[in-house]
Amino acid sequence: MAGRFLGKALATVSLSVALASLTVRSSGCRSIPAYRNSLSSCWFHLNSNIMFGSNGAKGNSHNKARTSPYPGSKVERSQVPNEKVGWLVEWQDYNPVEYTAVSVLAGPRWADPQISESNFSPKFNEKDGHVERKSQNGLYEIENGRPRWKRDSSGNKITHPLSGKHILQFVAIKRKDCGEWAIPGGMVDPGEKISATLKREFGEEALNSLQKSSAEKKKIEEQLHRLFNQEHLVIYKGYVDDPRNTDNAWMETEAVNYHDETGEILDNLTLEAGDDAGKVKWVDISDKLKLYASHSQFIKLVAEKRDAHWSEDSEADCSGL
Repeated sequence: MAGRFLGKALATVSLSVALASLTVRSSGCRSIPAYRNSLSSCWFHLNSNIMFGSNGAKGNSHNKARTSPYPGSKVERSQVPNEKVGWLVEWQDYNPVEYTAVSVLAGPRWADPQISESNFSPKFNEKDGHVERKSQNGLYEIENGRPRWKRDSSGNKITHPLSGKHILQFVAIKRKDCGEWAIPGGMVDPGEKISATLKREFGEEALNSLQKSSAEKKKIEEQLHRLFNQEHLVIYKGYVDDPRNTDNAWMETEAVNYHDETGEILDNLTLEAGDDAGKVKWVDISDKLKLYASHSQFIKLVAEKRDAHWSEDSEADCSGL
């Protein structure tokens, strides 16, 4: 996509904790190898090494972002070897293929115009109208779920037999485009609040609100308004290893932790897959999860914050973030 995604909201639903992610921006070239890669003649670099993400966790970034072909196409991505991934590694011979997804060429409201268009002059590294183009990982230079506690029939929290910690659950959707399980999500409109995006996208994908009657939609909106307008904790900001990333456009996320300890709201929500979701279900949080993009990392962070079960190996439980 031409420059960046305006934003994407990711959410899960729950009985005690909710995870929300806002994906915004951005622009840059080089070793962040999905939708628009239109700047093969320019190079972008972050002053900090984006390879490690905002948590400094080595090896968690640029794996899915280097998969080939580009999602939903037959266009093969230029291969970047492990030793060349780091932003600070010089690679003068790097010449990525140019690729723009058909859906982006159609001109959806969340996508930039082509960078080559004369009327498009993005203000990188700063607030650009309603679009935030500053990276969470630092300045770059232009050169050329919602979890819930798992409970038994009596309503008591279930403890994992090995780790001795309570088990969190979250609502996962199976994406229609790639078949992977993920946190529900969608694009954030320019200037839109994250809570508004979360209500809309979770309702559409996990509650099938688009197919509901006016009365049913109103009830869903009221429930989600209560859920997403509570106090929350930001648990992650930064780069997301998304297979749609390109060398000049990548996903960044702000993951937010919500709480609904009583389950009063979530117990009244009936899951039903809709819109971009093929299936939807409650899933136990653990290190065995294989989720889309960096979603497993966000779920792990929530487990750590809530002191919940993650791994059957007690020494590895919620460590190494």
